[in-house]
Amino acid sequence: MSKQVIVITGASSGFGALTARALAKAGHTVYAGMRATESRNAPAVADAAEFAKGNNVDLRSVELDVASDASVVSGIARIVADAGRLDVIIHNAGHMSFGPAEAFTPEQFAELFDINVLSTQRVNRAALPYLRRQGRGLVVWVSSSSSRGGTPPYLSPYFAAKAAMDSLAISYASELTRWGIETSIIVPGAFTKGTNHFAHSGSPDDTARAAEYNEGPYKGVPEQALQGLAALEPADADAGAVAAAIVDVVGKPFGTRPFRVHIDPSEDGAEIVNGVADRVRAELFRRIGLEDLLKPAVRN
Repeated sequence: MSKQVIVITGASSGFGALTARALAKAGHTVYAGMRATESRNAPAVADAAEFAKGNNVDLRSVELDVASDASVVSGIARIVADAGRLDVIIHNAGHMSFGPAEAFTPEQFAELFDINVLSTQRVNRAALPYLRRQGRGLVVWVSSSSSRGGTPPYLSPYFAAKAAMDSLAISYASELTRWGIETSIIVPGAFTKGTNHFAHSGSPDDTARAAEYNEGPYKGVPEQALQGLAALEPADADAGAVAAAIVDVVGKPFGTRPFRVHIDPSEDGAEIVNGVADRVRAELFRRIGLEDLLKPAVRN
């Protein structure tokens, strides 16, 4: 397996931190992108440096606030200047919110879409020119089984944003193949342990509206939703499996990487629905004469 230069967003904790470490241990040069590296996330930067030293791997932190165009452009440019190239982009940054949909303000929805969706556009616009000039690369999108599987209530802003990001990933995939750039969409299920995704989820700003739900006919629904999700998850479910899946995808030879990989211990149905949707997409491309866009081209 060739050594790749990789950037992963949202790598201060959760799937991002797990994946950054796993990729570094696999022999790659990994840039763990995170915001506030000199303040709030300074401990995460120190932890990454300690891990790199203790395991003799190439794991580096880089300031990369995905909500800021200037930060993203600067961070990507620094990586390329430092490493001489960039081979893999991993879109992992995201944030969750929990509560009745009506109680979230439009501004909160916009913020969730900014973090989960627009962030990927900022990173792509900064990083893809380098990959296109190289004529080779890989874009990995960390999606969610919620975009196509069974979706419990009270997670609407996050679910809507992840569905939008998944749709964007699909559109980008066919627009990058002739540049020699592959796409893989990683689809984790609802891991309620092993990350702080649920623990750090946001809540509605309109608390009065939320109370109308939670103290009215939907009393008990939040607790049941979270308990139900946790009950579906097997005792041996390991969030590290998501990192392992990404390491496997990155390590595969060019042209053989899967379009989707599901890591869903609870089996919420996303793999079945995605399987149908992805086949329909491929069939349409064949019918309109653009079947070549389904596979990355080899560019000299």
